[in-house]
Amino acid sequence: MIVAENLSKRFGKVLAVDSVEFRIRRGQVVGFLGPNGAGKTTAIRMIAGYLRPSGGAVKVDSLDVATRGREVRRRIGYLPESAPLYHEMPVAEYLRFRAKLYGLRRRMRNRLVESALRRCWLGDVRRRPIGQLSKGYRQRVGLAAALVHEPPVLILDEPTVGLDPTQIREVRGLIRELAGTHTILLSTHILPEAEQICDAIMIMTLGRIGAHGSLAELRAQAAERSRYVVETDSPEAPSALRAVAGVCDIEVSALEKGWRRLLVTPAEGAGDLRSAIAAALRQRGAAVRELRREQPTLEQLFVQVAGQGVPARAPLDAGKGGAR
Repeated sequence: MIVAENLSKRFGKVLAVDSVEFRIRRGQVVGFLGPNGAGKTTAIRMIAGYLRPSGGAVKVDSLDVATRGREVRRRIGYLPESAPLYHEMPVAEYLRFRAKLYGLRRRMRNRLVESALRRCWLGDVRRRPIGQLSKGYRQRVGLAAALVHEPPVLILDEPTVGLDPTQIREVRGLIRELAGTHTILLSTHILPEAEQICDAIMIMTLGRIGAHGSLAELRAQAAERSRYVVETDSPEAPSALRAVAGVCDIEVSALEKGWRRLLVTPAEGAGDLRSAIAAALRQRGAAVRELRREQPTLEQLFVQVAGQGVPARAPLDAGKGGAR
């Protein structure tokens, strides 16, 4: 549904997006993550047709954004981080205006505006001027405006900014409800939000895609460098484990009554070392009350990618899973 091919954007001497490639399947919800300045917003604006690429191309529903921009924008609902709104207009009037811009006929406009008001919990403020609303309500108006013409693609840049916890849960529920019937690209800094909502994740850093895939695939990548936690009473355990092939580093901290905790860092590509660690401790006659591999989180992978830069690029199919 969304295909980027060698997509680049340069602002003077600054290369904001560097030869990015990805494919997002119809009906997927894909989280777009990255530190500040990674190039996410620039990439999103090129997908939505608001910025012309310096190189490469992006297609939405097989239409080239650069040459068929008007048709593409009819297929996209775009919610920027700071939604541009006409503050003097009442909510329902603004949504009817937005629907009219998409060329919808009056009867359909009225039906879709009512649907957007209901979906985004705006019925009680439908006649209020937007400028009199709280930030959370204005964010909901922006989301309703993105939805009002029922586009097949939604691009949401920080959609829960300014919302209270109850409203955040409602927006997450709405996004899950839209999954399958809409293709959704969700940019967020809230990693648990991405884990709860998304089928697949892209992590961008330094203008490139640093990691991509389904949550299961990304956790498997992170697990390759996850540490092992060992609690033992043996003072010889650190030297025993340093002799295990694939062990890169060990941190030791004292616990109560002679027990100690070892955090064992594996070398890259070492595989699962739990059996080797257990065998080495058994040979020393060590008592062991805990041996486990840390469960990798999306946050750990995010920090790894942001801290280590970007590996050699490869075309991306954003996760092997299909629509929800």
